[in-house]
Amino acid sequence: MKSIRILNSKPIDANLRIPGSKSITNRALVITALAEGRSILNNALFSDDTIYMMEALNQLGIEVRSQPENNRIIIDGGLSRINYTSEKSLFLGNAGTAMRFLTAMLSLTNNTIELTGITRMKQRPIGELLSALASWGGDLYSTKGNGCPPVLIRGRGLEGGIVSLPGKTSSQFISALLLISPYTKNESIINIGNNPVSLPYIKMTTEMMNEFGVIIDSTDKPMSFRTSPHKKYSPGEYLIESDASSASYFFAAAAVTGGKTRILGLSEKSIQGDIAFVRVLEKMGCTIKSGPDWIEVSSNGHLNGITADMKNISDTAQTLACVALFAEGKTKITGIANIRFKETDRILALKNELSRLGAKIEETDDSITIHPAQKYNTAEIETYDDHRMAMSFAVAGLKIKGITIKDHECVSKTFPDFFKVLNEVIINED
Repeated sequence: MKSIRILNSKPIDANLRIPGSKSITNRALVITALAEGRSILNNALFSDDTIYMMEALNQLGIEVRSQPENNRIIIDGGLSRINYTSEKSLFLGNAGTAMRFLTAMLSLTNNTIELTGITRMKQRPIGELLSALASWGGDLYSTKGNGCPPVLIRGRGLEGGIVSLPGKTSSQFISALLLISPYTKNESIINIGNNPVSLPYIKMTTEMMNEFGVIIDSTDKPMSFRTSPHKKYSPGEYLIESDASSASYFFAAAAVTGGKTRILGLSEKSIQGDIAFVRVLEKMGCTIKSGPDWIEVSSNGHLNGITADMKNISDTAQTLACVALFAEGKTKITGIANIRFKETDRILALKNELSRLGAKIEETDDSITIHPAQKYNTAEIETYDDHRMAMSFAVAGLKIKGITIKDHECVSKTFPDFFKVLNEVIINED
């Protein structure tokens, strides 16, 4: 297991362009795989999660040509291109979006396919999506009978109709249904329970569908989405925004070092909900500036503890937890029950590693409270094969001496060059 030591930094002054969004890239890959014709994705992300998706689509017969040197993907899509096989198994690592989106997409085909992944993927729930697809006429099931992958899909097309989901576990179930809804045989109506988790990701999905020519009829109270089978995706060229979740670590680096970070390729009009993380930092005392294609966070080094409901931006909860180590007063992060089902139980992992540093931690089912310490310990941080643990605690290492991140290469899931970029912005105190 490889590890990396984090250097302490003086106040940073960074001007960066972060790689493309993982969430947008994988949604765009599904949409353009379904669209009949050629599409081009610019500023695409090349990471474990997106590569698993691209490789799976290629194995199915969708021609996906990657140009990582140009951050570009060329897709020749259309359901008619998919190779029909009697049985096939696709390995998707721990790529949650690939697992959920492909489970839905492959239900449209006439294939019998098993989708599987690493041990942790086999512990991540997908039963809610399987039940929803079954109500649309799908024939698929969890092979272990526990509502988790591996999933066996006997594709035969989907009828559509009315389906209801509570939306409490993962917004990806809703996005998966939305993405394929133009290709069901009949009109599709998706009803969502009150206050679904990660609502901005659902809105991201519908906005991207609109960009590719499919308009969703929706209502807010109650939340419902209606799709007609008469309008399909149109192929085209699409620019993917820089990843707001990945940008959060560099915004946080400015906050904890008392410096400044400007991220290019993002604005407050981003379709990514995690852009709202900068407003959480503002509440802690940072200054936010923005333009049409950039956003900037600066800090004088003084941070206030806060209470923050992170239900809609839970992928940045770990980032905030590490910033909280340097705040005056406690920080309570709420609304994050769903992160227990991510790459690891993230609340438990945070409690373990923040405690290792010397902070006092309280947890509940859906919250974590961080009480900063006067002095922190040198420590080796366990990452639990979770990219966000590695990147968040690297931010803490900019201020705490002697922090080592174990298994740091797990960042390849979404940001393979993270530590290279971080080292470029560090202004070493030594």
